[in-house]
Amino acid sequence: MNFRTIYKAALFLTVTVFSATAAGNEPPQVTVDGLHLVNDTKMARVYAKPGVDLSQYNRIYLVKPAVAFRKNWLRTQNSIPNRRVTQEDMQRIKTELADLFIDVFRQELQNNGGYVLVDGVAEDVLIVRPAIVDLDVFSPDTPGTRNQRSAIASVGTMSLYMELMDSVTGDMLVKAFDNKFDRTRTRIQARDRTRNELAARNMLGEWAELLRMALDEARLKVTGN
Repeated sequence: MNFRTIYKAALFLTVTVFSATAAGNEPPQVTVDGLHLVNDTKMARVYAKPGVDLSQYNRIYLVKPAVAFRKNWLRTQNSIPNRRVTQEDMQRIKTELADLFIDVFRQELQNNGGYVLVDGVAEDVLIVRPAIVDLDVFSPDTPGTRNQRSAIASVGTMSLYMELMDSVTGDMLVKAFDNKFDRTRTRIQARDRTRNELAARNMLGEWAELLRMALDEARLKVTGN
């Protein structure tokens, strides 16, 4: 699945989640590909194949995430006085966030879960295919903004769309969607890459932990330990 395809899937689920919430309606119980809504999860929406058993997967193929900014993000940033953000800045941020995603998820899955990450397919390999969408970095650290100071309550927000698939059959097993909003104490502070990276690492870390816990829970149901 290329970037455009997974972005459309992520956008569709994003719109489905928030349009239903805004209208006060219940979310769809079944997706077009036959996944059923899972209730009482720690993410905004989770859909799963009925009877899916994730305990059979001992290894994980973690795909590097596609990353997309919120619509008109660049235009909005450059409408702020004394701020200059370029297309090159956007690409750098997307690349750095994708790399950070892999680093955070690899550490959580390997170090805390004992899962083996691989680059190939096999019967015991689960594909994890993510996308970061609706990314909004409130105060990007770029040559055009460096050393500026501002009062901010957060460094940004992002949404995660994630698919879990059987690596051999290609069957879609789980689709999940969630949004994170970094909550930083409001104060006057300089923009810098370290603060932005720390906030992103914390948000990604929460998602990585949720994935690891879901895989652990599937194992526990089988082993009883």
